[in-house]
Amino acid sequence: MANFRSVESVFICGLTPVVKLAVVTTHPIQYHAAWFRSMARCADIDLEVFYCHRATPSEQAAAGFGVEFDWDVSLTEGYLHRFLKNVAERPSVGLFRGLDTPEINEILATEDFDAVMINGWHYKSAWQTMRACWKSNTPVMVRSDSQLQTERSGLRKAAKWPFYRWFIPRLDACLAVGQRSTDYFRHYGADVAKILLVPHVIDVDFFRSESEKAKPLRTALLGNWGIAPNSRVFLFAGKFIPKKRPMDFVLALKAAVESGAEVAGLMVGDGPLRAACEEFVTTNNLPIRFTGFLNQSEISAAYAAGDFLILPSDGGETWGLVVNEAMACGCPCLVSESVGSAPDMIIEGETGYTFPQGEIRKLGALIKFLANGSNELERLKANAIQKASEYSVERGVDAMLQAAERVIAARS
Repeated sequence: MANFRSVESVFICGLTPVVKLAVVTTHPIQYHAAWFRSMARCADIDLEVFYCHRATPSEQAAAGFGVEFDWDVSLTEGYLHRFLKNVAERPSVGLFRGLDTPEINEILATEDFDAVMINGWHYKSAWQTMRACWKSNTPVMVRSDSQLQTERSGLRKAAKWPFYRWFIPRLDACLAVGQRSTDYFRHYGADVAKILLVPHVIDVDFFRSESEKAKPLRTALLGNWGIAPNSRVFLFAGKFIPKKRPMDFVLALKAAVESGAEVAGLMVGDGPLRAACEEFVTTNNLPIRFTGFLNQSEISAAYAAGDFLILPSDGGETWGLVVNEAMACGCPCLVSESVGSAPDMIIEGETGYTFPQGEIRKLGALIKFLANGSNELERLKANAIQKASEYSVERGVDAMLQAAERVIAARS
């Protein structure tokens, strides 16, 4: 287990951290902040995070959130970090050439990191970092949640095959977040011994405590959203964008209601497909309410108000951390089989259920079944909480430290 002595105690005792680790990633992401803070508190890791871009509120809206905003909790406090100079002509986290940070070459050549972890490879800065690691003989690890279930054209798959089969085996470690990304790395020729599990994690304690605070307010929360307090509430939480298939949620609730199920839907978030969903709900007089975008300090209340989360996404949902968050709050999940986290997080009938992507009638029947299964709900909620606890930031720190130590030892 990683040693979680404070950084202050390390210096007082005259000790030094074991691993000097650099992390290179696109921009501050809400899911990473707690993990980075926990790594910074670990006495065995000397962490520095390099960001390639500082996203603006308008860029958040363009990324699918649907509204301009800043996160209401700090994503950069509590750990050492730097924003690299992005020299791209069109700076953007959504374009391969939108992140161009050549200064990473000099940083890795002169600052003597023991290992480097790159978050994904879908941006130019990631490749600049890989080349800099190879040039400076610094162990390089790449973390990815890519999965083979993501739809790609045959031409694109054929173009990727020789290139991916060339660079993936060259990595010192392929950091997979779960079963699907493990299969992905193996598909492209990674040495099985170099595929190491560094799972997607969240601040489980934060979400659990926030949901516990909100649960006594559930009746009032539902009332504010126009939902009867005794309703069986099914929740959608995410961007209203094509890959998340929000209309599948609406259509499945409609099918369940038409079959006699007494249910309500709560849709949290915003995005380009929200208007179409709202129009359909109004036209068909469905018991579905919309909260709009909820920030990090507000989302736990929605999880506490819901009985089940539904994530109907396609294979572009390479994990779906909303599942981790909902389960931490005691909300079991109904997840499309195409979602990356399905084989890791969903134990059928224990932490939730899976359903074939786009199969509206099957999802509607599942909603009806669960609307009537009141005796099972508390058991499912307890199991969901237990499963979420396996994906804590502490586990993420341990996994990252073990991976770094392993690649350093292999080099030496």
